[in-house]
Amino acid sequence: MDGSITLTAEDRKIALQVFRRDRVVRRALVLLLLADGCSYRTIRQMAYVGNDTIAEVKQAFQEGGVQTVVENRSAAVTPWWQKVVTTWVEKRAPQDFGFYRQRWSCAALALLLAEEYQVRVSPETVRRALRRADHVWRRPRPVLGPTDPEYDAKMRHMQQVLATLPANETAVYQDEVDVNLNPKIGACWMRRGQQAEVVTPGTNVKRHLAGSLVYRTGRLLVSPPGLRRDAALFVAHLEDLRRRLRCYRVIHVFCDNAGFHRSRLVNEFLRRWGHRCRLHYLPKYAPETNPIERVWWRLHETITRNHRCPTIEALLDEVYTWVNEQPYFLCKDILPSRLAA
Repeated sequence: MDGSITLTAEDRKIALQVFRRDRVVRRALVLLLLADGCSYRTIRQMAYVGNDTIAEVKQAFQEGGVQTVVENRSAAVTPWWQKVVTTWVEKRAPQDFGFYRQRWSCAALALLLAEEYQVRVSPETVRRALRRADHVWRRPRPVLGPTDPEYDAKMRHMQQVLATLPANETAVYQDEVDVNLNPKIGACWMRRGQQAEVVTPGTNVKRHLAGSLVYRTGRLLVSPPGLRRDAALFVAHLEDLRRRLRCYRVIHVFCDNAGFHRSRLVNEFLRRWGHRCRLHYLPKYAPETNPIERVWWRLHETITRNHRCPTIEALLDEVYTWVNEQPYFLCKDILPSRLAA
C-alpha cells in the first residue's frame, strides 16, 4: 500500500484550518521547500500559501536569517497594496476600471493589482487581506436616494401636532404590510458546512394588513386582511380606527404618501368623517419617520421568516396571535423619546 488516504470536504476544511492557525510552522515549511529548490507553484500546492507569503519568507531569510523567518510575531506584516485594495472596495466601482460587473470580487481585485501595480497575488490572498482590514462579505443596506424637499416642514408639523395633542384627541402611525405564504428567508443556527432548508409552497399566496400604532400607549391596532393593497383596505382600516377609538373626538392619522391614500374613495370617507379622522402625510422617501415600520420588522423577524405554515390562514392566525399578545410598543426603538408623550 502507498499509504494514501481520502479526505472528505469537511475533513479537509478542518485540517486546513488547524494548519493555517500556526503561522510559524507554515513559514518554516515554506523555507524548507525553498531550500529544496521547489518552484513557487510547487510551494503553493504543498504549503497552501500565496506568492506574497513565499516572497515574504524569502526576503526575511535573506535579511535576518532563519530566526527572522520563524519568530512568532503577534501580527503579520501588512502589505502596502492592502490599503490600495480597500480604497478600491470602499470608494470605487468595478466599472471605473473597465470591468463589466457591478460588485468587486477577489479575482477582479487580484487581476487589477497585477495590471496596475504588477503585484501578482492570488484571489485567496486578496480575501485574507480584506479580512485583516475588517472587511466582510455581506448584503448591503438599501437606502433611498431621493429626499423630500418638504421634509423639515412635515416633521415640524408632526411634532407640533403631537406636542399640542389634547386629552380628548389621539394620534396613530399607520402603514400596510404584506404577509406572504412563501416564507421570508432569515438567518438561523445550523451546522458548519451544512445549509438548513426552509420548505416553500411554490405557489405564493399574499394578504395585506393595515395597522396603526397608537402614539400615547404604543398599542398596535390591525384590521382584517385584504386581498389587495389599495384604497379599500385603507378606508376599511380608517373605519376600524373610528370604531375602536370612539372615545376620542379626533384621530390624527400619520401615514405615508402612497397614491391610494389620496384616492377618490379616501376623499369620500373624509368628506363624511373628516371631523373625526384627520390625515397627516409623513415626509416622502423617509420610512424611518414612521415608527410602525419597526413593528413590521419585528413581525417578520418573529413570525414570517422561515415559517412552516402550510396555508395562508394558518400563517394569519399566527400573525394575529402575535399582534394580540403585544401589550405595547412604547420603547425607545419604536416610539422615540423626542416624540413620545
